Amino acid sequence: MNKEILRFCLERGFLVDSDLLKLFSETFDVESVKIIIEKVKTYTHQKVLTREVFEKNKKLLHNVFLDLPDDKKKEFEKLKIKLGLSIEISKEKDVSKKGFSLTQNEEDFSSQGIKIISTPVKTKEKVEVADFTNYFRNRFNEMKGILQAHPKLDNLVSIDKIFGNRQGVSVIGIVYDKIITKNKNIILDVEDMTGRIKILINNSKKELYETAEDICLDSVLGFKCSGNNEILFANEIVFPEASILKRKKSVVEEYALFIGDLHFGSKRFLKKGFSKFIDYLNGKTPDTLEVKKIKYLFLVGDVITGVGNYPNQEPDLEIVDLEEQFIGLAELLKQIPKRIKILICPGNHDGVRLMEPQPILDERYAWALQELDNIILVENPNIVNIGARKNFPGFNILSYHGFSYPYYANNISSLVLKKTMNCPEEIAKYLLKNRHLAPTHGSTQYYPNEEDKLLIKEIPDIFVSGHTHKCGISYYNNILVISVSCWEAMTPYQEKFGNEPDHCKVPIFNLKTRAIKILDFEDKEEIEESNKCIIESNESLKKTEFENNNGK
Repeated sequence: MNKEILRFCLERGFLVDSDLLKLFSETFDVESVKIIIEKVKTYTHQKVLTREVFEKNKKLLHNVFLDLPDDKKKEFEKLKIKLGLSIEISKEKDVSKKGFSLTQNEEDFSSQGIKIISTPVKTKEKVEVADFTNYFRNRFNEMKGILQAHPKLDNLVSIDKIFGNRQGVSVIGIVYDKIITKNKNIILDVEDMTGRIKILINNSKKELYETAEDICLDSVLGFKCSGNNEILFANEIVFPEASILKRKKSVVEEYALFIGDLHFGSKRFLKKGFSKFIDYLNGKTPDTLEVKKIKYLFLVGDVITGVGNYPNQEPDLEIVDLEEQFIGLAELLKQIPKRIKILICPGNHDGVRLMEPQPILDERYAWALQELDNIILVENPNIVNIGARKNFPGFNILSYHGFSYPYYANNISSLVLKKTMNCPEEIAKYLLKNRHLAPTHGSTQYYPNEEDKLLIKEIPDIFVSGHTHKCGISYYNNILVISVSCWEAMTPYQEKFGNEPDHCKVPIFNLKTRAIKILDFEDKEEIEESNKCIIESNESLKKTEFENNNGK
């Protein structure tokens, strides 16, 4: 058994010390040991696994044992205790219990095959400057831990230890500033916990220069350089990079659907299109045998249109009360078969704080949703595991509404050229590359938790987002990237900025085959009617402006 475990570790580029190996050899289930080892490596990013690694990461590694099949947990309890992880394995809770939110518990595995991995949002009564400082320090240390395991970053030193002329030195730092010189070189101000230094990227190195053009402020990166303590010259730039080794396939055929940006309560909510979707879920559409195997439905924010989200919103509202919007939405979602579990995270229109991470939908207004047995409310962002079974770990799905997306679409050179508000999956790839949902300080409003909830610590199998109203599907480092369409006709605001929304498109993912396709429930006549309303609204607005400008 020892030789098999050692070979397994070497193939993946890390080691297990002899003491830990001896403990593992006392069990008889090699495959479960492999699962534990690989999970621990993913959580800790350490090249050598020791008892000390387990001791420093008790809370995280406790969760590794929860991922084991039920019939294995008892066998590994002794090992768990010997490793110092003597926290009692939490009992399962039934997610179908009325009003229950999985985010209230650290990690619950339900009989419905759903497990919330992300921990609940915590807030303090008073936020001070020190909270923001600690927030960025903690983020830097987390990212540093990820980058330190990168094989390209050899000869790593802290900035204050650079002296004389050095060749082949590596540093990890957060990008404080970025300028382009008269000679068209890029100079980055990079700092770590010990100091700050300038790193120059020469424009003669075309590929490296193009990479540097896309670096955003406050991102944490690794640099292979040469130079001295006054300036370093970059030879290579290393990103934290979210990636997985292989694309999982479930042992059971079932389906997950992804939608968002319903904007229920708006006059432009596409009722006919959504009615078609409800009919499909209830098996009323011909030749749709797969519908009986649909088990999960993800709603990634802006489920209602909200109140007071932008100036003069009132004329656009069909329902002018926030609570009434949620009540109406609940009546609509009540028509979805109860066997389908609906996971809802908030967006910027949903009556919760704009600061991210956003808590679950407010019970004062969204109580009607909480009363539905098959609805699970989660935070934004969140990571959920679905479809786990004996000998299959399930799929980890990261959901993020996407409020930071416009910043990167408008400020990162390559994303600007691609007009990525109309192909948001490219923005998602950029954030996965940086391993953070909003690396730049000004890209979104955020709450300075001790733990940075926007950092992509647990690498997902699927990353789904909304906000842009565009539907797109792609892959990045084996991670399936999904952007959802909307259920609201184009608004004058979107038209003004050249957005081209997709309407009523629903990605459907087969957990067994990994086949994914897009279902289309768009009603063309409904869209045309709405577009006429927009034209009339614009003409009316222009007439009013003309009269105002001419003193009438």
